[in-house]
Amino acid sequence: MTSTIEGGTAHAIREEAAKLFFQRGYDATTLRQVAAAVGLKVGSLYNHIDSKEHLLLQVMGEIMDDLLSLQQQALATEGDAIDKLQAVLACHLRFHAERAQEVFIGNTELRSLPQDAREVIVGKRREYEDIIQGLIEEAGQQGLASVLDARIHVYSIVAHATHIASWYRPDGRLSLDEIMRIYTTIALRELRVPDADERVDRPGAD
Repeated sequence: MTSTIEGGTAHAIREEAAKLFFQRGYDATTLRQVAAAVGLKVGSLYNHIDSKEHLLLQVMGEIMDDLLSLQQQALATEGDAIDKLQAVLACHLRFHAERAQEVFIGNTELRSLPQDAREVIVGKRREYEDIIQGLIEEAGQQGLASVLDARIHVYSIVAHATHIASWYRPDGRLSLDEIMRIYTTIALRELRVPDADERVDRPGAD
């Protein structure tokens, strides 16, 4: 029971820290502010973190762990490499739209981490991108896509989601599902998938 409570507190600390890092910026956020947001004394934070930098690493690590977990679930989709790529794209785009604040922290505060912690996050990002690249390369080898440069295609896909995180609003002109279909169509067209539009429009495609 105690470990469950401690786990819940640790998650609450990361959640409140993420909000403050987004609103104020990492440098302007103090551990006293984080503790107050969770209803703890500053000293109690050190039961869960080693330092403010460690807290930022926890926040950014949790973001990447969640994204990698969703990616693995998407990879279990049945079908060929393009089917799997579409599933991965769906979770990639949805995550960036629905968790835009955390994405913003990940994109802007990497420089705030010390070198060893930065390497941990960069390693997780590389792992995530390598999986997308593997699907693109597999699609090319199977004759399902025309691959100019697999890594550059990955950078394009990553940029699309980062772009969504900067402007998507739930009450906007297009629904998230519509936006995801458009970006997925763009990605598949860039890969010159012959039946790109038909695949995206197929029921259950996302």
